[in-house]
Amino acid sequence: MSSYEFRLPDIGEGIAEAEIVAWHVKVGDYLEEDAPLADLMTDKATVEMTAPVSGRLTALAGAVGEQVAIGAVLAVLETEEAFSAAVHTPHTPVSTPVLEAQPQNPPHESGALKGEAHWEEEDRTGTASSPAEADHPVASLPISTAAAPHVHASPTVRQRAKELGVDLAGIVPAVSGRIRHADLDSYLLYHARGGYLPAGSARPNAEVKVIGLRRRIAENMAASKRHIPHFTYVEEFDVTKLEALRGDLNRERGDRARLTILPFLITAICRALPDFPMINARYDEEAGIVTRAGAVHLGIATQTDNGLMVPVLRNAESRNIWQLASEIARLSDATRSGKAKSDELSGSTLTITSLGALGGIATMPVINRPEVAIVGPNKIVERPVVVEGRIAIAKLMNVSISCDHRVVDGWDAASFVQAVKRLVENPAMLFVP
Repeated sequence: MSSYEFRLPDIGEGIAEAEIVAWHVKVGDYLEEDAPLADLMTDKATVEMTAPVSGRLTALAGAVGEQVAIGAVLAVLETEEAFSAAVHTPHTPVSTPVLEAQPQNPPHESGALKGEAHWEEEDRTGTASSPAEADHPVASLPISTAAAPHVHASPTVRQRAKELGVDLAGIVPAVSGRIRHADLDSYLLYHARGGYLPAGSARPNAEVKVIGLRRRIAENMAASKRHIPHFTYVEEFDVTKLEALRGDLNRERGDRARLTILPFLITAICRALPDFPMINARYDEEAGIVTRAGAVHLGIATQTDNGLMVPVLRNAESRNIWQLASEIARLSDATRSGKAKSDELSGSTLTITSLGALGGIATMPVINRPEVAIVGPNKIVERPVVVEGRIAIAKLMNVSISCDHRVVDGWDAASFVQAVKRLVENPAMLFVP
């Protein structure tokens, strides 16, 4: 007679073996496909194994508490076809055995070696080879089913359909006349969702090699987080007056570059930095030297099709808002088109990064090593605020700063941000000596 060896499948990434914690069957039982077989526990979860085919159990591997390797035989079943062929004669009707209730931990031989596969074999006369099996003779009564006779499905499919309130009689199986879980899934997808589509569809996995710019970004960010003890400080700026001024200037800009909020923020940063020279600096870890830069060479984090790049706006402190706006636009275009020169992509002393309209409540930007600080403005939003005892609508923007705690103290970072805030919230101060 032919038999079916059910080998323990791969039940989790990196799992080499699983522990048997419960058998739901015993040798000699007849199982329908998908009937509960055993519970196995890995270091991540407990997994229920079900019968892959219908048939009579002739052997089980291992006692409760033993380990079974992935790929090892867990159970041997005499398949339904083989079993029928063995007992059927032209004059003898075939009776289908019933699946008996079984205790969670059936007795096994006590002499099994630890870690060794423990097999309970049924001899070819149909007599159990152990006292435990002799106590539980195999029944040969027909299975009672609550479903209509023409519906063929495993117990787990029937139970699932019952819980979902699905009538199996209304499902047309895809193959072999037997309703499986996949048929139930298809029915739920197309008939039981009340006309609603699923959230999406699965796509094939895609492997993308990390090379070129993406690899350089990955290396730089990993080195920054690995070597630099970051801390982040966030403050809320009221940019109502600044936005009004920006709107007025843009209406009169003529052929000059359109002003965003960045030129104003950069101007405020450059005005505040002389009192906080430790912010505009580079730290050479190997030499143990911090170089406080005299000029502000501002890195402008720019998103391109290939990834994040940081062109450098040199001598930002010497430019007015229109010149800053023009240079920001030029550098952004050159970087996105791949025309930025190598010396335009290095040598920054401080970086500013903005997600623009995407904004966010707050960000915790990663420092552009070997710099010691990075500033991150966030989205401008309108919210009600209390002004001199009255409710007013204000335009607010959160500004983040991440600093290298080896070089910059928290008090200094907060004081610097507060100085920038005073200038931004009183924009007239940006244009006076």
